[in-house]
Amino acid sequence: MPMNGPIGILGGTFDPVHIGHLRLAIECLQTARLTAVRLIPLHTPSHRGPILASPEHRLQMLRLAIDNVQQLQVDDIEIKRGGISWTIDTVREYRHRYSNIPLCLIMGMDAFQGLHQWKQWELIPEQVHIIVATRPDTDSGFEHKQIAELYQTRQTENPADLHTTPAGRILKITIPSLAISSTRIRNLIDAQASTEFLLPEQVLSYIHKQKLYLK
Repeated sequence: MPMNGPIGILGGTFDPVHIGHLRLAIECLQTARLTAVRLIPLHTPSHRGPILASPEHRLQMLRLAIDNVQQLQVDDIEIKRGGISWTIDTVREYRHRYSNIPLCLIMGMDAFQGLHQWKQWELIPEQVHIIVATRPDTDSGFEHKQIAELYQTRQTENPADLHTTPAGRILKITIPSLAISSTRIRNLIDAQASTEFLLPEQVLSYIHKQKLYLK
């Protein structure tokens, strides 16, 4: 039975969303031939400091950032759920929502290296494929034995494999290196320094209008 094309899932704080996030989504969209990428801002992180912008502000910045890109879509599933945002809860809900459609969880190499620290991480590959985005100068080795074994048993070099089953494969793709971080952007805004070309103009205008990230 033919399946609809894969849907990408890209979570994060997006505090604020920047060009690096958007380019990652586009690179995965094109390389893996995804039908869409859902950008999902989390509600409360489990492993880092507090988020500075409210859920409403982060959602609005995301919507402004992707306003003219049809295949990039915002989903407030984790913000509506509230509490700590666990990836396993989101991928389970997506699997329930989309049944047999292939789903692809997008993450960077750093996140994948630490996947064994995530809640019920062993169950994630049963619900979705994983796309691991690496930089051209990134070491391809895996530091943790379980992660190395997971990659070895599930890895594919063919994006078409993400289209033939709903979940279970790992595709590693190399994307251009963009040394942009939300932390640096927040610091630049607080210092009243230029953030031109680091994030979409409409997002920057919104930040200034709402006076976000000023200490």
